[in-house]
Amino acid sequence: MTSLRPYLLWFAVALLLAFAAVRGVQWMRDHPEHVPGARFELAHPQGWATHRKLVALADDDAACFAAFDRSGAGYLRRPVVGEGVCRASQRMILTGNRLVPTMRPANAAPGCAVTAAMALWTRDVVQPAAERYFGQAVVELENLGSYNCRKIAGGAAQSQHSTANAIDISAFVLADGTRIALINDWEPGDRRSEFLHAVRDGSCGLFSTVLSPDHNAAHADHFHFDMAARTAGWTVCR
Repeated sequence: MTSLRPYLLWFAVALLLAFAAVRGVQWMRDHPEHVPGARFELAHPQGWATHRKLVALADDDAACFAAFDRSGAGYLRRPVVGEGVCRASQRMILTGNRLVPTMRPANAAPGCAVTAAMALWTRDVVQPAAERYFGQAVVELENLGSYNCRKIAGGAAQSQHSTANAIDISAFVLADGTRIALINDWEPGDRRSEFLHAVRDGSCGLFSTVLSPDHNAAHADHFHFDMAARTAGWTVCR
């Protein structure tokens, strides 16, 4: 009997490992938002792998638009513009406001990956904050545009706007018509400011870059969001 104990112990360990492996596989199936290799779906909650998946979509037009097709979201693909470092092939306009509030102006046409991030941002950040601070939804997003072939101001690197992989949001309009604008409402003092700061803070980690009025004077009137690909997936939030 003594000679069987080591074998029984190893058998028990093997059973535990097999059980853990089965449970691990099941957990990954139940939580694809945490699995880098799992297909991105707009309906999934945010997870450990969400940002990585969104960044990957910026380089995969077919996969990105397929995610919107599976979601049933209506959209219009805009013509490819530019060439080289300024080629933008993912420009799109959503035809409804189910995923993102109505954009003003409507022709901003940010890239597909940025639009996907905005859908999660609307669901998980903007609308919960609007309900918390004002008891109503955001129905319009005012923007300063997406595509602009240029360098980053004051630098040599190409801006993410050069491929429409960025969007600048300047104001939020609530269901009752209340307009919350960064240029007027950023400074602390009331619920509007608290809402804008909550939106900025909640955006960090979802987008690759989040720049607010706290960053510099050039962003005094808008949030800059983009899905830039960076080494090790690090993000910027200022």
